[in-house]
Amino acid sequence: MTDPHTRRDRARGALLGLAAGDALGRPAENLDPAEIARRWGRLTELETGPDGVAAGTDDTEYSVFAALLLAEHGHGLTADHVVAAYRAHVLTIDGPMRGAGFSELGTAQALRRGLAPPLTGRAHHHGWSDGLAMRAAPYGVFAAGDPAEAARLVAVDGSVSQSGEGVLGGRAVAAGVAAAMTGADTGAVADAALGAVPADSWTGRSLRAALAVAAAHGGPGEAFTRDLHEAVVVAHYPWTDLAPEAVGLAFAAYAVSGGRVEDAVVTAANLGRDADTTAAIAGALAGAGAGEGGVPQRWRDAIGPVRGTCLPAVAGRHVRDTADLLVPPVAEPGART
Repeated sequence: MTDPHTRRDRARGALLGLAAGDALGRPAENLDPAEIARRWGRLTELETGPDGVAAGTDDTEYSVFAALLLAEHGHGLTADHVVAAYRAHVLTIDGPMRGAGFSELGTAQALRRGLAPPLTGRAHHHGWSDGLAMRAAPYGVFAAGDPAEAARLVAVDGSVSQSGEGVLGGRAVAAGVAAAMTGADTGAVADAALGAVPADSWTGRSLRAALAVAAAHGGPGEAFTRDLHEAVVVAHYPWTDLAPEAVGLAFAAYAVSGGRVEDAVVTAANLGRDADTTAAIAGALAGAGAGEGGVPQRWRDAIGPVRGTCLPAVAGRHVRDTADLLVPPVAEPGART
C-alpha cells in the first residue's frame, strides 16, 4: 500500500474503531451475554458524558501510549525504550493506577523492584493477560502490509509487560491489523494473525476454534454466541482478561460480521467477558480495513480527546491525530515535493 492518503484513512479507521469498541464494551466488561441482554437488550450505542464524549478505558489510553512510542522510535524500538517510557509516564502516576489491568500493574511493581525485561513480564504471573493485545493495533498500523514486522515490534513491547500467551495475543492482533491495513479480506487477515503465532499454542488453537465457529454461522446471534463461548471461553476461571480467549472472541466477531465496523464492534461487545478489550480489537481490525468513513459518524462524533483517567500522560490526545503520527506525511495539494 503506497498511497499515503489511503494509509492515513485506514490508520484513523483502526484507532477510531478501537476507541469505539472500548467505549461500547466498557459497561459490559466482565458480564456474560445473558446479563448484557437483561440490562440492555443489545448494546449498540456509546454512553457519553455531559460533554457528549464517550469514556474509554486503559485500552484506548495505552494504545495511544504505544503509538507515541512508535512515533518516536519506529522500527528501532527496543525494550529499553519501553522501560524508559514506563518510568517516565506510568511509574510517575500520583496515587493508584486507576483502571489499569493486571499486566500494567504487575509491570509497574516489577520495575519498582528493580527487575528488567523479560523478568518484568514474568515476575507478576499475569503475563497471559490481554494487556498487550488491547494496545497492539498501533503496531499493525505502523507496519502496514508487513504482519511479520508488526508482530516483531509488538513483541518488543510485550517483553516488558507480558510473557507466553500474553505476547502471542499481541502478535496475533498486530499482524492482523497490518494485513487489514492493505484492504485484505477477513480470511487473509485471519491468516496473517494465525501466521504470527505457533499453531500448537493456546492462542493459535483458540483462534482456529473461534474462526471455525464464525465460518459455521451466517451472522451473529444466540447460536453463534453459544457455540463461540463453548469453543474458547474458560468459564471456570475467575478473571476474563485471558489473551487467547479475548483474541479468539474478537477475531470471531470481526469475521462473522464480514469486516463491517459497526457489526464487528456490536457483536464483540455483546459477547461479554473482557468486552471492552474484545470490542476494541474487533473495531481496530474492521476499522483498518474500512477506513475512517467505515466508523459510524455518530460514534466518530462521540470520540474526543482521551481524558487520561488511566494514564494521565496521554490526556488530551485524540486517537485520530495519534493515528496520523504512525503514517508517512500526506502532502497538501499544491505542495512542492
